[in-house]
Amino acid sequence: MTHTDCHLLIVDDDERIRALLGRFLRKNGYMVTMARDAAQARRLLAGLEFDLIVMDVMMPGEDGLALTRALRERIDTPILLLTAKGETEDRISGLESGADDYLPKPFEPRELLLRIGAILRRVPVVEVAPPKYLALGALRYDTDKGELWNGDAPLRLTGTEVSLLRRLAASRGQPVSRADLIDDLGRGGDDENGERAIDVQITRLRRKIEPDPREPRFLQTVRGTGYMLVVD
Repeated sequence: MTHTDCHLLIVDDDERIRALLGRFLRKNGYMVTMARDAAQARRLLAGLEFDLIVMDVMMPGEDGLALTRALRERIDTPILLLTAKGETEDRISGLESGADDYLPKPFEPRELLLRIGAILRRVPVVEVAPPKYLALGALRYDTDKGELWNGDAPLRLTGTEVSLLRRLAASRGQPVSRADLIDDLGRGGDDENGERAIDVQITRLRRKIEPDPREPRFLQTVRGTGYMLVVD
């Protein structure tokens, strides 16, 4: 998991601290959402998923310890507590409430960054299996077998079309350059001939997967780059 994949929730009633933390963490590559109190944090957590919560303990109304205990009954998102109290008993209370770490104020921003990184490294990475089938309108593409189906009837693909569709499906939603397609499909020769050969294969494949090949919906041209597969 990279920083740009991580979404942090900052919960602190001090507007100045929220702003400082937000700027610092964004500058270091994190996505950041702010909450001014426990009530706003609850609303955000009801609709969004976060990779880590950085929360002040001393807040008006429901404090950080109470919110941490409540959250631990239903989610396991890592929680880093911030507090002006640095006594041993206070740290123990924070950890007993279900927090993953506890950082006394004042602290160096660099230490906060290191604590966040350490917590995130301890979170197990869940491998998400890619979908076996991709929907292309009425068609269904089997990513395991490289087969294209229309209902129960398979559509005949040439070997080049199978390779081309497999490569584009592996990067669906992202443009793939003509140069990469030439390399992956082993289309040698000079650049101009290689690109022309790819364009011809794309045109043929569009005739098989597009309702209207003249206005491609699934196999789109990305101007100045190459092609991109867009699935339903």
